[in-house]
Amino acid sequence: MEVILYTDGACSGNPGPGGWAFVLRHPATGKELERSGGERETTNNRMELLAVIRGLEALKRPTRVELVTDSSYVGKGISEWMPKWKANGWRRREGQSFKPVKNEDLWRRLDQLLVNHRVHFTHVRGHSGHPENERCDALAVAAYQKYL
Repeated sequence: MEVILYTDGACSGNPGPGGWAFVLRHPATGKELERSGGERETTNNRMELLAVIRGLEALKRPTRVELVTDSSYVGKGISEWMPKWKANGWRRREGQSFKPVKNEDLWRRLDQLLVNHRVHFTHVRGHSGHPENERCDALAVAAYQKYL
């Protein structure tokens, strides 16, 4: 394990004003990087994805990453859904037909970043007292509050 990336996204209304945040920790040195941002009109899933993307973009070289998030959407997307979407031209099966993948722009960006890094996903329950998850949530909420 080289780094641990904690992420969270938050929205006031869905869609509505949203925020994302990450805490990137290098356990060997104890160094940490925190960042957050927001958008006036977005969805919770977009903010969850953007938190991971911004965290991975902060890495300067190929890295082993433990991704810790409360988002099943992000975790399942990375580990289960994305390979099928890519094989189907970034479309998902809905009944007997194919529909465009929601948030395709962000999934494609995440896919590009995953080429450079070995990412292992760990799910934590949101709002369960996990210190870094709570910190990311607080940063994400603060980021969208400026749009309220």
